[in-house]
Amino acid sequence: MNTETINKSILPQKEDLLQHSLYAKVKTVDDLKCFLQGHVYAVWDFMSLLKALQTKLTCTTTPWMPTGNAETRYLINEIVLGEETDIDAEGKRMSHFEMYIEAMEACGADTSEIKNFLDNVVTTQNIFVSIKQSNLHEDIKAFLDFTFRIIEQGKPHEIAAAFTFGREDLIPEMFTEIIRNFQESFPGINLDKLIYYFERHIELDADEHGPMAMKMITELCGNDEEKWTEVEEVSKMALEKRLGLWNAIEENILHLDMASI
Repeated sequence: MNTETINKSILPQKEDLLQHSLYAKVKTVDDLKCFLQGHVYAVWDFMSLLKALQTKLTCTTTPWMPTGNAETRYLINEIVLGEETDIDAEGKRMSHFEMYIEAMEACGADTSEIKNFLDNVVTTQNIFVSIKQSNLHEDIKAFLDFTFRIIEQGKPHEIAAAFTFGREDLIPEMFTEIIRNFQESFPGINLDKLIYYFERHIELDADEHGPMAMKMITELCGNDEEKWTEVEEVSKMALEKRLGLWNAIEENILHLDMASI
């Protein structure tokens, strides 16, 4: 087994994501804001998967010791560099999560829920308690719970599977087109930062982070068929949870639209 066979194996889940009915539901500015307010949790927990891999594959404590494989150390550190300290549209250093928050605020989306959630994580010092205490849709809770169970209990190659195969590359490209249409239809809303975020995401994933993540999976699994099987299983579960997230956002949009009638 290899990354190519994994990609073929998870194709049905990827197709379900790409053909999801959510995309057709994002028709108004309020629908778009509702989408962003749900999707931001995926932007945030992606960063947590990233840092979990850095912790597993490199030495992040003192005294420093050479840890693991130098190739995987290089790959994850390079990805962290781009995701945690990228350059925004104005040339400032910030993480992709911070870029997303700024983009949400620029177009008038509510960021209070995600900020309150993160404050609660700091207060409880227990992500699972914070997820349970939140008022999030049950499918968003399940999405986050899966991510942090993998982080807490998973082996490095399983965390890498959720990171690499559990996130759909084609979706940012699709949403860039949707957002461009919004920019034309609603000239009064500022979507420049949001478009920049998605375009930057596409650029990094296609040219750098995507190939690096695939190479990291190959390095971690080698010729161990059991590891490859576990990567396949986690990848499918991660995509199923992503489908659940999409279902939750779609339901939230439908409730919003019904309330406005």
